[in-house]
Amino acid sequence: MRDLSERALDAASAAGASYADCRIINSRVQRLTVKNGVVASVEVFEDEGIGIRVIAGGAWGFAGVDDLSPASIEEAARHAVSIAKASSRVNRTPVRLAPAPALVGEFRTPVVRDPFEVSLDDKVNLLMRTDEAMSHLAQIRVRECSLEFGREIKHFASSDGARLDQTIIESGGGMDATATSDDEVQTRSFPNSFGRHQVRAGWEAIEAFDLPGNAGRIAEEAVALLTAAECPAGTMTVILDATQAALQVHESCGHPTELDRVLGHEAAYAGTSFLTPDLLGTFRYGSEQVTMTADSTRAPGLGTFGWDDEGVAAQRSVLVERGLFTGYLSSRETAAAIGQVSNGCMRADGWGRLPIIRMTNINLEPGTSSLEEMIATTEHGVYLETNRSWSIDDRRLNFQFGTQNGWEIVDGKRVRLVRNPIYSGQTPEFWGSCDAVAGPAEWQMFGVVNCGKGQPSQLMHVGHGAAPCRFRNVRVEPAR
Repeated sequence: MRDLSERALDAASAAGASYADCRIINSRVQRLTVKNGVVASVEVFEDEGIGIRVIAGGAWGFAGVDDLSPASIEEAARHAVSIAKASSRVNRTPVRLAPAPALVGEFRTPVVRDPFEVSLDDKVNLLMRTDEAMSHLAQIRVRECSLEFGREIKHFASSDGARLDQTIIESGGGMDATATSDDEVQTRSFPNSFGRHQVRAGWEAIEAFDLPGNAGRIAEEAVALLTAAECPAGTMTVILDATQAALQVHESCGHPTELDRVLGHEAAYAGTSFLTPDLLGTFRYGSEQVTMTADSTRAPGLGTFGWDDEGVAAQRSVLVERGLFTGYLSSRETAAAIGQVSNGCMRADGWGRLPIIRMTNINLEPGTSSLEEMIATTEHGVYLETNRSWSIDDRRLNFQFGTQNGWEIVDGKRVRLVRNPIYSGQTPEFWGSCDAVAGPAEWQMFGVVNCGKGQPSQLMHVGHGAAPCRFRNVRVEPAR
């Protein structure tokens, strides 16, 4: 990899690049799915290539190729420079990068047991046991469980002198139980909705999920929802479980703090942001209970790594400090535009894409309360679990979320299960109404594997740490 990267950088420099970097990536993904007692799929994907990014004439150029022969790599480097030179004819503002040290190092995801060394039989057996544990109720019409594992070996080199090697390993899994009656369909998921929960860790993470041990409970909850009362409507107290709090953080803090959105570089597919630079350091984003961080050092989140795709070191930065808006997710280029340095948030969906600003691990930091205490001190409200749907406007201000499960709370007690809950609000008002966040004992890291951004679209794996949290005077209603 080092030999090939040197060829790429030398060829780019000889063609006229003032700056160049490259990423050589070898990736492997394994997925298994069991549906209604049958192995539905076993898939293995492998990919390898190089992406070369350059600056020439004050403009960016990029080219990628899956042929790693020296001649092919050198031609790709020259092509990237020719694209940059063509772009420079219409580029109004020359690219300027914030300073960053040229680092040399190696990073590997810490794992107890490499998931690719676990036999296929053991993986299928775990899924079949999970499926069987959901099968005891006739109302469960669809049972689906899955595992996914990923390994990415990446070498980064830049003309500034950075030489970085990383091996990233991910493990994920989950289940869905779908129950039906003559007039209702309900699904319960575990550990999270939309397929699976995934982290940067080894097989030990799958064992900790205990999919077979939770499958029976999940199936019973799906069946119970078929006859549960509709969620009450009105303005009331809302308590979010950690999974739903994680998605709330993703949509209403993670995306609007992406500095390319703020500067108008990313407005077509993924929208813009209400957190404009004039608000930095003065805007009241939430209550004093709300502190949010971007932390790419915090294992086992999907945004944990050694260096981003510009060679900037993993780090922790504060986005919201006790309710005050204090920081962005940035790149070297966007940070320079506001007089800062990058906090290492540039990542690409593989070797064939340009890196763009992406969330790392965007976390709601733990507070001092507990779920039990929040429920006990709530006069009337709902406790909501596991995301079912989401909607938020392009500026990340107005939102509506639905969850799979709800519990009505009256006089400090859960009094009944309710179905189809929806809550809505406006981002600063909603976070401003937060009066309690659970402590470290209930704080957990979750993975989002389907975060889309950019044109052409890039999917990124990002992490979110969260704990149960409470909000006052929130609009709640049943889905119609």
